[in-house]
Amino acid sequence: MAHVPSHQGYPWHMSSPISLVEFPADDPKRARRFWTEVLGITLDDRSRDEGEGWQTHSGQTELGMHARGRGPGDTVSIPYFSVPDLAGALAKVPELGGTVIHPGDKWAICRDSEGSPFGLTTAP
Repeated sequence: MAHVPSHQGYPWHMSSPISLVEFPADDPKRARRFWTEVLGITLDDRSRDEGEGWQTHSGQTELGMHARGRGPGDTVSIPYFSVPDLAGALAKVPELGGTVIHPGDKWAICRDSEGSPFGLTTAP
């Protein structure tokens, strides 16, 4: 059997580095109903550490939702990728042509080299 290489520290047989997909909502009540009924999930109130809004708590890739605002992560849906070293990953973003929009110790929002927004978070 051939060896399958790892990429960015995540062997191919492991779970996805996507930690959370976040959706902003103009009408949170309507959006919460939409996602819970379409996907058959429960969106619970977030804890203080998780911020404002609602999200699943499955222990896998989570889906989150919050009221649309004016901040860097409030205008479009954003995937958050879990990385083992947040500070190290944030240092690489501008080196590789991206932009760190909102740095943080636990969560950060960036744009890739093509201008697409994404988030980074610390590995659980």
